[in-house]
Amino acid sequence: MAKVFFSDLKTGRCSSVVEARLLRFWEARNVKRGGELMWMDLLMVLVPSTVMQFTISAGRLPQFREKLHAGTMFSVSEEAFRFRNHSELIGLANTNTQLPDIIGEILSVKSTVCDPPEKKNRVMVTLKLDSDETVTLSLFDSQAVAFHIQLEAMRVDPKVMVVTSINPKIIGCRLFLNAMSGTHVYFDKKTEAGAALFYRLVARDTGLPSAAPLLKSYAKVETMTIADLSSFIVSAASQEIDFLCTGRVVRIDTGKGWCYVACSKCSKKLQRTETAFTCGVCNNPQAVGALRYRVEMAISDDTAEGIFVWFDGVLTKLHSIRASEAAQMLAEDGVNTEDTRLPPFIADMEGKTYTFQGDDDDDDDDDASPTIEPSTAAGDQGGTSKARKKTGAGASKVVKKARAG
Repeated sequence: MAKVFFSDLKTGRCSSVVEARLLRFWEARNVKRGGELMWMDLLMVLVPSTVMQFTISAGRLPQFREKLHAGTMFSVSEEAFRFRNHSELIGLANTNTQLPDIIGEILSVKSTVCDPPEKKNRVMVTLKLDSDETVTLSLFDSQAVAFHIQLEAMRVDPKVMVVTSINPKIIGCRLFLNAMSGTHVYFDKKTEAGAALFYRLVARDTGLPSAAPLLKSYAKVETMTIADLSSFIVSAASQEIDFLCTGRVVRIDTGKGWCYVACSKCSKKLQRTETAFTCGVCNNPQAVGALRYRVEMAISDDTAEGIFVWFDGVLTKLHSIRASEAAQMLAEDGVNTEDTRLPPFIADMEGKTYTFQGDDDDDDDDDASPTIEPSTAAGDQGGTSKARKKTGAGASKVVKKARAG
């Protein structure tokens, strides 16, 4: 491969070698996640005085850290991708400073594209990153149609995707990845990075055929009553549905509190000890805690009553007040925040009506139970919840995830 100057490089994929001298380097840390290292930025120069900034992700940093010394010469021959892990994507969300790239194993694809395509089309791809965390990428309109057609035409399901120039956003405390006009998708061995991950996945493959095709279609959204949902839970515990359900808050369960102390990294509930908090998921005995909403409410319509559990993302969006801010309003000496009375704006939700829309978006609060986020109904604002229905056979979970419509 020919050696070139920085000024000769063009956008897109790159297979050239660049000889450069390292001027200086510095760490980029996520202050919202306890100073967690996201990547290392490097400033490099090539004679005559051409300067460019490079980035090494936290996952690959151990491979290069010992070699990073000011004045050292490097040969840069990587493909021109700036891959980010889950933590780095969160750190870049809503900053509008970068459109990063991602690489991951394809877990599922959901599409609204039909034949012929309608005006509004969407494809959602769930990818597993190197850190084993999952992200969902959304493609819209013509990009969704092109992706759907390309995937449908493949003889076998692909295993790996490299996606460039995605836009990470945090909405309601949740991470969303959206494709942009400049986004490009490469499957399996179309790139060197993709081929490396592809062969790693093939090496551990069991050889068993897939249980179902990768590409699936969305179900149509149906209006359901609470009685319908209860019946669905009993008769179809593992199926997925998209639905709209309207109900009124008849009471709030104050016995289980209104918040919990969560791990600032993984959002799971922390275990309290005499001197610190411990996160069993992250295996961190000195975890940093963050207060998050969790409120159980009884929702009723003309057919039945069920228990809905409202979590942090949409309660924050609904009231424009974070759980930590609500705790300051109710602060009492010697009393744990979780044991204080309900914030007044949550207590005032009793008697109001909400419409809940269910779909299959990922949720960041509790992987063991689904999320339902209400949309506006009857002049009232919407909110977020997780749903668990009470049936004659006891408590049962709705195997669903949802977002505000």
